[in-house]
Amino acid sequence: MEEQATYCIKVNLPGGVVSAGDMYEILLIAENAGVEAISIGNRQQLYFNIAADRLEDLESEMFKAEISYEINDDQFPNIISSYVTDNIFNTESWLKEGVYKDIFDLFDYQPKLKINLVDRNQTFVPFFSGNFNFIASDISNYWYLYIRFPKTSGLYCWPWLVYSDDIPVISKVAEDIIMRRKQAFYDQSEIDHQAFYKLVTVGKNFVNHAITETLKLPDFYLPYYEGINKYTNGKYWLGVYRRNEWFPVEFLKDICLLCLKSRIGQLYTTPWKSLLIKGISEADRNDWGDILNKYRVNVRHASNELNWQLENLSEEALDLKKQLVREFEEYDLRTYRLSFAIKLQPKTGLLGSVIIRKREAEVFDIMHTRDFNPNSKDFVFYKKEVARYKLGTQLIKLCNHYYNLLVDNNVSSAIAHDDAGEAEKQEQVEIVYQCKNCLSIYDNAYGDPENGIEANTEFDALEHYVCAVCESSKEDFIPVEKKVVLH
Repeated sequence: MEEQATYCIKVNLPGGVVSAGDMYEILLIAENAGVEAISIGNRQQLYFNIAADRLEDLESEMFKAEISYEINDDQFPNIISSYVTDNIFNTESWLKEGVYKDIFDLFDYQPKLKINLVDRNQTFVPFFSGNFNFIASDISNYWYLYIRFPKTSGLYCWPWLVYSDDIPVISKVAEDIIMRRKQAFYDQSEIDHQAFYKLVTVGKNFVNHAITETLKLPDFYLPYYEGINKYTNGKYWLGVYRRNEWFPVEFLKDICLLCLKSRIGQLYTTPWKSLLIKGISEADRNDWGDILNKYRVNVRHASNELNWQLENLSEEALDLKKQLVREFEEYDLRTYRLSFAIKLQPKTGLLGSVIIRKREAEVFDIMHTRDFNPNSKDFVFYKKEVARYKLGTQLIKLCNHYYNLLVDNNVSSAIAHDDAGEAEKQEQVEIVYQCKNCLSIYDNAYGDPENGIEANTEFDALEHYVCAVCESSKEDFIPVEKKVVLH
């Protein structure tokens, strides 16, 4: 018998937050269409598969409920945010629930480019995986804006801090200009940032604030995001991760009903494809334990299984991850402060300090960020053309090398590898030079091969240097202590 065709349905949850009532309605519609499980995506959205003969009914119900969705498409990437981290993984910030909600409410269109709204005091949600990356500054209601033009890798720093209320307008105008002028701003090796800035701001009256200091981000660590955990005012939060990345609809329905019963208003999805519930009271804690027992949900996975980023709905990536995690467990490998990404497609925007990138069938390259911070875009090849069955061994060696660097207090200088992957340690350098426009780094120890500058070339000795990423002049670089450098 010929297998029936299926369709992939995607539902965006702006900011990774959804009311328990709305989530329950989505689940009922999906269940009535024969859906048994739902997956969470890297951008905090929902995915589920539906048989072709049930699609018409689902579309009718989604229309009645006024729920936006896409079929086998991702034309409108979800807005992601660090709202999920509020009061749990970061507490010292002006960026609270009300600010997030006010900004979400001001979006009167569906963005076609990726938008990130993140608090700079956390490392749970990626900073630079969007096209428009708004990062909270120390000044209340003002944000840094870093733009990654579509299908490019460099970052352009907006010359002013952006006011919260202006975020939706700037995003809409900037997107419109990029999409109408693709020959200048879309998939281009060179971008005229000044011309783009003028086009976005002409005739507009944005509320600006001067940038008084370069953005500095915290060192990366991934907080443990599973289980029932106590936080403020005697409340608890619950994090649920599923090894196969699928959540049974019945399980999610029971979660929504208990939320409604116990007056918990919202559910949160995370970029790590997990679900989080805040505000659980001591009196209701046993009820949440009962749900976990009923569905045999394990919430104490090893940390080295939780720190992975995979492409959405990729069985191939999930199978490879399971293989590598088994090898890590057999070796009893420590992976604290590291995260891993498996990239099967060329440009997926996944977060990772260690990248396993598919080269061809069963053959991969291993890369890492120069300082092992996943928010960096400065990648170094560790090994090229590694057979799948050798990946675990090579990754274990790389992890052990990382901890040797930590012990030597030399993690920031990391290592440079030749094409064969043999590491040579570089000397610790106290000062590097950071481009204030795109945050790229000139490090004397590495030089700038793209500009023909050899390693160990002092920055002060360069006469007419320009940034390899955004072509800013030498005068736009500022000295920064290496221990706080983030690219």
